[in-house]
Amino acid sequence: MAPSYVRREDVPAELVERERAVYREQVQGKPENIVDKILTGKLDAFFAQICLLEQPWIKDDKKKVGDLVTEAIAKLGENISVARFARFAVGAESTESDGAAAPAAE
Repeated sequence: MAPSYVRREDVPAELVERERAVYREQVQGKPENIVDKILTGKLDAFFAQICLLEQPWIKDDKKKVGDLVTEAIAKLGENISVARFARFAVGAESTESDGAAAPAAE
């Protein structure tokens, strides 16, 4: 998964509303009390895809990254917060535009 945001609060409101509208279209015709539960579940899944702290930890998929941060806070007794992150793709092919010049063919 490739997160774009650190936490739910960082996701722009217009993006959340757009997703909510798409999901509401998908569940048209269902009872309103069920629609709310379905929307909540679908939005939780959406946040799990785009938010780092909502994603499963790679070493133990039963834990979320946010749970790992919470455990570190409890263990260390310090206030820890994730302000930003960088994502590296391993094995990606390089292109000439990234500064890697291709050898000249002779």
